[in-house]
Amino acid sequence: MISPAAETNSAPGVINVKQRFNISFLTILILMVLLPGCGSMNSQPAVVESPLPQAAPTPAPTALPEAAEETPGQEAAAEDPVEAEEAVETEDAEETPDYAALQQQALDLCQSANEFLDQGEVDDAIDAVDHAYELMLSLPADHEGEYLQAREDIRRLIADLIGRAYSSPGAASSPTHSFDLGLALVKNEQVQREIRKFSGPEKAFFLSSYERSGKYRPMILKKLEKAGLPSQLSWLPLVESGFKVKAYSRASALGLWQFIASTGQRYGLSRNSWIDERMDPEKATDAAIAYLSELHDLFGDWPKALAAYNCGEARVARLQRSHPDEYLDFWDLYNMLPSETRRYVPRFFATLMIVEHPENYGFELPEPDSSLEDWIRVSIHRSVKLETLDKELGLPKGSLQELNPELRNHATPKDSYELKVPMGMQDLLLEKIASIPEYKPPTPAYILHRVRRGETLSGIARRYRSSIRGIMRANHLRSANRIWPGQRLKIPTRGGYRAPSTPAYNPSSGTHTVRPGESLYSIARRYRTTVDRIKRENKLGSNLIHPGQKLKVSAGSRSDLKRYTIRKGDTLGRIAQAHGVKLSSLLRANGLSSRSRIYPGQVLVIP
Repeated sequence: MISPAAETNSAPGVINVKQRFNISFLTILILMVLLPGCGSMNSQPAVVESPLPQAAPTPAPTALPEAAEETPGQEAAAEDPVEAEEAVETEDAEETPDYAALQQQALDLCQSANEFLDQGEVDDAIDAVDHAYELMLSLPADHEGEYLQAREDIRRLIADLIGRAYSSPGAASSPTHSFDLGLALVKNEQVQREIRKFSGPEKAFFLSSYERSGKYRPMILKKLEKAGLPSQLSWLPLVESGFKVKAYSRASALGLWQFIASTGQRYGLSRNSWIDERMDPEKATDAAIAYLSELHDLFGDWPKALAAYNCGEARVARLQRSHPDEYLDFWDLYNMLPSETRRYVPRFFATLMIVEHPENYGFELPEPDSSLEDWIRVSIHRSVKLETLDKELGLPKGSLQELNPELRNHATPKDSYELKVPMGMQDLLLEKIASIPEYKPPTPAYILHRVRRGETLSGIARRYRSSIRGIMRANHLRSANRIWPGQRLKIPTRGGYRAPSTPAYNPSSGTHTVRPGESLYSIARRYRTTVDRIKRENKLGSNLIHPGQKLKVSAGSRSDLKRYTIRKGDTLGRIAQAHGVKLSSLLRANGLSSRSRIYPGQVLVIP
């Protein structure tokens, strides 16, 4: 999907308690106006196997996606920008806002809010949502601008987060779709023109894309059939990416289905310094099916749904609203759509006509590649290079990278990861994994820090042995006072802080060395203890901890703790009563407050 991508009475980033709740309430009202029916919208993907990480690892240098073969009719794509860009002085100069950076900050805040809610930190989550909304409003709102779709995606993400923050999550019911069983093809002059291009200067591209389709179409067809969508949609990746899982467009769309970052995040595709699930064929297909289903529900026919998939539903909806008293199909809207979208739908129709009747257009189609062999997921808990694993398992070089293209550094992350391996290789992998050297990425030029309530820039600089000015330059901050919960800051580390190279837990001293991104909650979970116990053992007056800090943890007392998995309908009061403990003790043990929300599947420690 190749898509283009406020004023408040208080200074951005400086919001007191009363203002925060005013903004939250205003946010809900505005969203109710802008997104009728958003409360019932299911924006989760059909299948999401990896939730957003609770603690991001120290970022390694990003392995850029392989340069995509230029899709005919499009300009060559620019590569994924390196995250450690040159700092620029901005104190006095009036300059055009960096809208791309503002968009990414808003997406980061949405992800932070999601992580805060996972940890029961509702106040921080609400703060992050408010600032994400403020940043979304600062993006250009012109109807032809490249940030139109990004604004729409961020609105939807915020709507979901607000619903989650203010109500107990329940099992979402899958919407029932009634789709046409097939796509009605149109063979007009626009479609004929695309057929002539595929038959002429773009024939080599078409044939190579058709050949690659064999690796992924069987999987796509099964998922489309299960969802009740037309099988012809399995050819959409030929138009989108030429069936390349690492295709990368000039609009920063990535993967088989060409998701931009905001839409990918909206449909549950995680992205961090280790993985980008837009390049995972299975997860991206699930997300594409969810998005296409929603677009068909919204517009009522496939040509308009496909146009919206290409240029964004906000633009197509605006055109449709401009003629409220008449039904407009794709061809009625044709001359009002962007030039790329005007080609996109006819190009897809041309593809279907050629693959269904190749002999009519002078084609002799090659044998498609074999589908990727059967595989199984194996849980890996350490970072290892895929090339090393290939060698140890006796696989051809690149085998595991082909099965796991979402791994940006060609290595498994430090945290737990479900690695795809060929069927039958799982036992050998588990036997070999302990003896394989751990992959240690080069020391990055900076690390990422997620701001929490009560933190200041001076305090953050002190903890990382950095400087306020260095952090401001790295993040293009105009003021040292304008940071907020959920914001992700780049902390320069040249000549300063380095992540500990020793194991986090030292059994001889019974201490845990805090690593970047960790919280008391995540540490307590790791050692099966409680936040309250760690605070008491270390005489901590608050939940604030910093990288490099050593904490005593009662690793030997894990067995005396009861654990309870929350079920639908549970409340904290009922759980405390059922286990004969005080509610206040239950809250302290799990680092929760009286306003914290719980959800089915969450595990609580019973003190």
